[in-house]
Parts: sequence; structure tokens; C-alpha cells
Amino acid sequence: MTSLSEPELALGAVTAVIAVVALLLALLCRKHVRRGRKMEAALKSSEARVLGMETAAKSAEARVQSAEAGRLGAESRADDAEARAGMFRDEVSHLVSVRLPALALHLISSHHPVPGLLHEDAAEPKDVELLDSVLALVSGIALKERRRVDAAARAALRGASQDSQALSYRLQTELDALQKEFTGSRSLTHKVLTADHLNEQNLRLIQRTAIVCGAWPGHVRKDTYVTEIVTGASSRLRGFERVKINSRLGATDVGIVGRAAEPVAVACTELMANALEHSRDDLAVDVSLVKTGNGSVCITVDDAGKGMTPEAVARGARLISAEQHEVMLTELGDPPSQGFAAIGRLVADHGFHVSIDNPSPYGGVRAVVTIPPNLLTSIDEEAAPPSVMAPLPVMAPRADIRPASAADDAPAADDAAGASRPRTPAPGTAAELPQRRRRVHAAPTGEVTAPTHRAPDPERSRDAWSDFQKGLESGQNGTDLEETQ
Repeated sequence: MTSLSEPELALGAVTAVIAVVALLLALLCRKHVRRGRKMEAALKSSEARVLGMETAAKSAEARVQSAEAGRLGAESRADDAEARAGMFRDEVSHLVSVRLPALALHLISSHHPVPGLLHEDAAEPKDVELLDSVLALVSGIALKERRRVDAAARAALRGASQDSQALSYRLQTELDALQKEFTGSRSLTHKVLTADHLNEQNLRLIQRTAIVCGAWPGHVRKDTYVTEIVTGASSRLRGFERVKINSRLGATDVGIVGRAAEPVAVACTELMANALEHSRDDLAVDVSLVKTGNGSVCITVDDAGKGMTPEAVARGARLISAEQHEVMLTELGDPPSQGFAAIGRLVADHGFHVSIDNPSPYGGVRAVVTIPPNLLTSIDEEAAPPSVMAPLPVMAPRADIRPASAADDAPAADDAAGASRPRTPAPGTAAELPQRRRRVHAAPTGEVTAPTHRAPDPERSRDAWSDFQKGLESGQNGTDLEETQ
């Protein structure tokens, strides 16, 4: 074995040193790499934590913003709720202070409207429905209570009216007996007749009130002449002398069946009373009786007053209609106007018809009572003669009858007419065409005039009957009455 030289030894030592250094460097490098990796991992972890913290911060900020938005939304909702509550309180206050009192007036008269909501555009549908339901409930309760009170008032008035009506009929009977038995002076007879007429007027008012309250007319009639019904109806009124009755029935035996006689008389009385009341005292009221082509009888009442407003006509037509609803006493005014209401109840119960919606030719109101054929009858005039106070029917004018034109029967008439009309050519000639002839009225042999009727004078008739009774009593007793004033 040979020994190594010093250069080789030095080279080997150097190589070993280099290897050790390289190894140490490698170890150091590896250590630094590991440390770098750890630092990189730590950096990444730090970055991740930073990102997480940023995310958490953003999330927290979002939560804060959401909470702020929720708080603002809650405040807005609270403000809206408070505004809606305030509006509802305003609507309730408006309902209590304005709408309910207006509803009370509207139930009395439709001329008073019910105001709407204060905030109709902004109101909730549920609130509108709730407030309207309150109005409907209050209206129903008020109407129900009014009907109950009205029914009680009707019952009380009906009972009092029927009792007063019975007493008035008894008084009328006593006055009639007194008129037949009394043989005193004319002035005292006049006072008895005046008392009878005052009792008749009072009886009419009581009867009208009883009918409005649901009672029957309180008087039973047999089949009665139409003219007697109308004349008797006018005699119940103050100012009856202003009523001028003209009959154009064409027959004197036309009557009304007993069940409808008094209702028709009451209706005619109220219409004539309305005409007398709404026209001046110096103006007459014309009453015409006409029989129509369909068999009905029309009683027309014309006055020369100021007429009625369209609202009054509509209200009156509603009251006298057979389809009228129950009319409460509070709807008739203060003081109550009961005439049309009484007529409406009679029309609904007995089937005749009344209209007031046409103007009178004199500028006032024309009222027409139409009596259908089923309520009319024919009365035997020999068994039951009509009253002397009833107007006679006016005869229709007769048409002139053209006399015969035969030449052998009336040659003088032909000669007299020859100058005013062309002669008819003989048959077989060339002029057999139709010829226009002028009518020639023959002079009548005797003048025939239609009977005229003078309107009865109640005062004169009363005095005549009074004188007749006095003369009859004087003849029976054999003594002459001394007339004192």
C-alpha cells in the first residue's frame, strides 16, 4: 500500500470539506425550504383568516344594514298603521257626527242625502264595508222602531177615530130626525141645517183619519147612482156651492155597487176638497161625469188653482197608487196631509183608479177617478128613483137627418134645392158618372132643442124642503105657522 501524497491528501480533505459544506448547505437549504413552506402556509392561512374576517365584516355590515332597513321598515309600517288608524278615527267621527244624523233625516225624507266617506279614495275596502254595514244596521233598527211606534200610533188613532165616527153618525141621525120633526122658524131651521153640515164636515175628517190608520170607511151603502155619490161627496165640504157638476153619462141609471160606493165617495170628496183648498174662493171647481167606450165611468175634477210642482205630483201619484208601500204617519208632514194617503188605501182595497198627473185646462190640477165596469151596476129607477139634487145627464146634440129626395114625394123641395145643387141626370144618358153634390138640410117642421140642466142651488132646495115640511105639518095640525125671524 502506497502512501498518499500531500496534494492528494489536501485535495481529499478539501473534497471532504466541500462535501460536508455541501451537505450542510443542503440541510440548511432544506431547512429554509421547510421554513419557507411553513411561512407560506402560515401566510396563506393568515390571508384566509383575513378573507374570512373581511367576509365576516361584510356579513356583519350586511346584517347591520338589514337591521337598519328592518328598523326603517318597521317605523314606516308603524307610521302607515298610525295614519290608517287616524283616518279610521276620522271616518268614525264623521260617521257619528255627520252621516248618522243625515241618515236619520234621509229616513224621513229622501231630499236629505247621506254624505259619503271623508277619504273615499284612500279608504280600505274592509273599512268601507264596515262603515256601510254600521249605516245599514242603524237604518234597519231605526225603521223597525219607527214602524213599531207608527203601528202603535195608528192603533190609538184608529180606535179614537172609530169611536168619534160612531158618535158623529149618532149625532147625524138625531139631526136628521130633528129636521123632520121640527116645525119652528126658518132661522132656527137654518141653524139646524148648519149644525148638520158642520157635523158632516167633522165626520169626513174623522173618517179620513180612520182610513189612513187602516180602518174601513165605516159606512155601508146599497147600490147608489153615480150622480148621487158625486153630489153627496160635494155636500160634505165647506164651499160646496163652488162645485159645478155636469153629467155626460148618457143614462140616469148608472150606479156603483154597494161595496165600492162609499170608498168612491170618499175619494171624490178628498179630490174636490183639494181643488177647493188650492183655488181662490171666487173660482169654481168643475166636476164632469163621463162614460167611456170600454164601459168605465170617469169622474174628472178640474180646478183653476196654481197647480202642483213636479215633486208634489210625483209624491201624490206615489201615495194614491195601488202599488204603494206602507206609508207611515211621520211621512205625511206636520200637520199630516192625509187625503192622498186615504185615497191610496181605498184604491188598493177596492180596485178603482185615481190619477192626478195631468194639468187642468184652467191652469190647475186635473184629478180623474176611473171606475171599472166590475164596480158599476144598473139601478131600477122606478124601484129606487134618483135624488132630485142629482144632476141630469146632458143630451148629446142630434145630427140633422137628410130628407128623402124622391121627386114624386117632395117636388117642391127639389125645386127649392135646384138652384143650389146640380140636378141628377136621367139613367141611360151619357152623364152617368158620379157627381159631387152639396148637402142641403131641409128646414125642420118643428124646433127640437136639447134639454138644458140648471145647476141645483142647495140653499133654494133647502128652503123649498123646509117650506114643504112646514106646509105639511100645518096641514096635519090644522094650524098656520107664524114665521118669526
